[in-house]
Amino acid sequence: MKHSIDVIGNQARVFLMDKIYVYDASSIRDDLLKVIDQGVTDVRMDLSGLAYIDSSGLGMLLAINKRIKKKNGVFVLAGVQGLPFELIKRTRLDKVFTIL
Repeated sequence: MKHSIDVIGNQARVFLMDKIYVYDASSIRDDLLKVIDQGVTDVRMDLSGLAYIDSSGLGMLLAINKRIKKKNGVFVLAGVQGLPFELIKRTRLDKVFTIL
């Protein structure tokens, strides 16, 4: 499994692991949208175990960020490092996301 989601009340902690490609991004997005639709408004995504993310994965992050912001919630990326961090910076998404 490339991700896990722990939900407590209106908060979700998401752990992304290994490498995220098209199929993985779609699955993660679907799982997250379900919990958001169930009332989660605070999402913290831990990318410390992520080695690679492609453009569909970045698109998934944008879609989740947009949905959370629409609900006046908080979306945070934590532990971003290595190639995923470089891709986020190169695409200027570090200006869009809150990164810890």
